[in-house]
Amino acid sequence: MERIVFIERNTIKANFRRPNVTHEWVEYPESFADQVAERVRDATVIISNKLSLGEPQLAEARNVKLIAIAATGSDCVDLEYCRRRGITVSNVRGYAASAVPEHVLMLVLALRRNLFAYRADVEAGKWQQSKQFCLLTHPLHDIRGSTIGIVGHGAIGKSMARLADAVGMKVLLSERKHAQETRPDRTPFAEVLQQSDVVTLHCPLTDETRDMFGAEEFALMKPNALLINTARGALIQDSALVNALQTQRIAGAAVDCLREEPPRDGSPLLDLHLPNLIVTPHVAWASDEAVQALADQVIDNIEAFVAGSPRNVLT
Repeated sequence: MERIVFIERNTIKANFRRPNVTHEWVEYPESFADQVAERVRDATVIISNKLSLGEPQLAEARNVKLIAIAATGSDCVDLEYCRRRGITVSNVRGYAASAVPEHVLMLVLALRRNLFAYRADVEAGKWQQSKQFCLLTHPLHDIRGSTIGIVGHGAIGKSMARLADAVGMKVLLSERKHAQETRPDRTPFAEVLQQSDVVTLHCPLTDETRDMFGAEEFALMKPNALLINTARGALIQDSALVNALQTQRIAGAAVDCLREEPPRDGSPLLDLHLPNLIVTPHVAWASDEAVQALADQVIDNIEAFVAGSPRNVLT
């Protein structure tokens, strides 16, 4: 019988059906880091989201066979340690392929149309005092005909490309930053930055991608360009983004993720209070429809593993 332990149930607001396998289900609304090792000690299957799982947490969990990550990103799990232990790790894929691109499009439109600057003007009474029927205090730009550069071309990147094409944007697919060769359907990373009106990040956080956006990269971008990050906060050097916005090196940015989440110790990006910076609290993925698809896929992964046909395997 499987002992399935969900160590942070409240991070996923969806219905988890019980797997069609013989099992005992144990769930904790949330777990602190120092509670994890004890709670997973007797587990055969662990469902996790953002809590770290590596040797310190798993050394005494001698029966664990599967870690089912309730997310796409796997940076919270020590995959190499799991390989050595023979622990299978699975993730969920494609569940937010509509939710994240729609969030990106919303952010792009809000910045291009100066949504928050106009809302502030109306709240300050400027429209009421206008001599004309409309208030034109900030630039307004269409997105049709503009160029979007997509960094990362997995399920979400592909969906982003389709959505951008549907609204009339020219799509550039970025080659990896340090690639020696450029694939036929890709554009060199530096050229994407130079040509794009919008650059949107959809790549995982790895040793290769960490801090991939710094001062040099912002220097390559157009002064009227936007940077959108709905992937991982550590893809961008915070100080470089702050400087790029304050010096108007780029026109604006929107981030749905920070280097530390939640940002209990603050973040340089939360201190800016600029109308051309939008920060949302890591919710791009979290439409009701996407979250339910995620929950269903977690259970699908567990059932497939127990049946002997693992899916979405990382180790």
